[in-house]
Amino acid sequence: MSELQEVLRAIEEGQAGGERMALATIVGVRGSTYRREGARLLIRKHGRPVGTISGGCLEGDVRVAAEEVMSTGTPQLLRFDLTADDEAVWGWGLGCNGVIDVFVEPADGAARSAGAIRRAVEQQRPLAAVLVIEADAGLPTRPGARLLVHPDGRVEGTLGERHLDERAAEEALRALGDGHSTTVPIGSETRAFIEVLAPPARLLVCGAGHDAIPLVRFAAGLGWAVEVIDDREAFLTSTRFPGTARLVKAEPIEAAGRAGVDDRTFVVVMSHNFLRDKEYLRSFLGTPASYIGMLGPRARLERLLDALRAEGFQPKASDLEVVHGPAGLDLGGDGPEEVAWAIVGEILAIQKGRSGGFLRDRGGPIHDRPASEAPVGTA
Repeated sequence: MSELQEVLRAIEEGQAGGERMALATIVGVRGSTYRREGARLLIRKHGRPVGTISGGCLEGDVRVAAEEVMSTGTPQLLRFDLTADDEAVWGWGLGCNGVIDVFVEPADGAARSAGAIRRAVEQQRPLAAVLVIEADAGLPTRPGARLLVHPDGRVEGTLGERHLDERAAEEALRALGDGHSTTVPIGSETRAFIEVLAPPARLLVCGAGHDAIPLVRFAAGLGWAVEVIDDREAFLTSTRFPGTARLVKAEPIEAAGRAGVDDRTFVVVMSHNFLRDKEYLRSFLGTPASYIGMLGPRARLERLLDALRAEGFQPKASDLEVVHGPAGLDLGGDGPEEVAWAIVGEILAIQKGRSGGFLRDRGGPIHDRPASEAPVGTA
């Protein structure tokens, strides 16, 4: 389960139990920060917090604000400016050098949309969540108002003013198209945080052997939608593979058709049987899959491709661009767990458009930033 799913589930459960809670969300960043927009921390009146917005440096100050928010019911917009060289910044003990805006609100408002957001994530549907963080004093719209916008333009909820709903929906659709969360003005003094909630990565693990178990566990722990495919029904059990979204019984040649493939799909072929792997590879070549990882040395992949060509199947060069064999980053890993981490790391790098090298060798910031990065309230 991803952090987002964990926070949303905790909100729903707390609301059902009448628990007092406050939700802190990062709504704007500039410069170097530990977490980015959309990171959440759920603070409970009683019970452990869920989620994180920093490396532990800001949580204390946010918790103090959350106590006041739970008491008064009034949201607060906090700014932590870590760029200044003064005692306050050093008191936070931060190693970052950026500006972070955090919106703290009673969790009641978030609870009204938590279920819809959680279902969209679980059903792998993109969604934009609009949250008002500053509002015109003379309007009925208040900080904490929110609505949800689907890619087809369908809107759930209201901000209290039709013209604000229309403007927010327009900006949300633009953000969905760009694929980036952002904070934008939707009125003269009304600003909203628009969070793009993209579906999680979908991982198809072809082969239900013992070394697939840690790969499934690590990927599911990241919130990915993991499906295991095998033609041996005895291996496809939820006890063996907890956390999977689906277990698919299929002959290797039918794997792609039975599972379904889109451009968010990542495939790892690991049956360790030459004939099965050949059929898995043939099934997924030419599909929209963004990645096809093949276990085993490069020479084995070449033999698999030669065998397919001998059968009259000639893959296109463009189809082979997504094939990674051997699968995984070059970590020198050995054993199922280390190999699984190497594969997960490679898929993450591809998903994020990175090379997977050392961060110390990277020029520029660690996180990708929009061209006009500015936190709330700045021009």
